Amino acid sequence: QVQLVESGGGLVQPGGSLRLSCAASGIRFSMYGMGWYRQAPGKQRELVADIISSGATNYADSVKGRFTIHRDNAKNTAYLQMNSLKAEDTAVYYCYRLPSGPWGQGTQVTVSS
Repeated sequence: QVQLVESGGGLVQPGGSLRLSCAASGIRFSMYGMGWYRQAPGKQRELVADIISSGATNYADSVKGRFTIHRDNAKNTAYLQMNSLKAEDTAVYYCYRLPSGPWGQGTQVTVSS
């Protein structure tokens, strides 16, 4: 059974940083791409960043230069380093195994002073 568990969310001031983690089990992690998505209240879920098995990455324009996705195959974990956070980054952040899931349970990120 594939399971993804996110952690690392919380409340942070504008300009601050957070690192999200997505721990995977039940899969051969190194073979799969992983994605981070987010959903703000009243909005659709959107892709934030993804990383394929080769390590190539892709980012939404809104987070380029501020967020970094990376993976540690030895730890079966994907990370999202978020710097220079803005109020508009407030959302529930979800981890996703490409191409067909599952989703993690989500972790709340709130950027507010």
